[in-house]
Amino acid sequence: MRMSQSGPTAAEILNSFSESALELILRGFGEEKFSRRIAEEIVRRREVKPFETTTDLVEAVLAVKPRSWRDKIHPVTKTFQALRIAVNEELSALEEGLEKAYEILKPGGRLAVISFHSLEDRMVKNFAKRIMGKAEKPITASEEEISENPRARSAKLRIIKKL
Repeated sequence: MRMSQSGPTAAEILNSFSESALELILRGFGEEKFSRRIAEEIVRRREVKPFETTTDLVEAVLAVKPRSWRDKIHPVTKTFQALRIAVNEELSALEEGLEKAYEILKPGGRLAVISFHSLEDRMVKNFAKRIMGKAEKPITASEEEISENPRARSAKLRIIKKL
């Protein structure tokens, strides 16, 4: 889950962060509606046995958020997303990357950014608004492309032009 060897691992976060910090990570980075209940369950379970495997986390989340036939995504997906973002400091890396990429563009140059979840897309959209005064609608995958590659359903391409 980690892209570098610095910073805490997901296991360290699960086993040592406070319940309120876990809730903030799950709600803020995963946009998880069940963030408080999941954080409570994580804290309850780690008192018995520390989190060591992904299965440990899956079982904890499914204990408070059972799978439904209506779910479009697996119930644990948002929790894993939140932990990955926290471990890798992805949002600050994205912001820094946007700034540096825009900085080296020549006037009239374009920066193309593909985002895969709403937090990333919101950051790119807000960056575009700040730079250009507006944000164009993103380009998304067609139904045909999604049927060939279901992972394309969440991808959004935004183009930022340097004025």
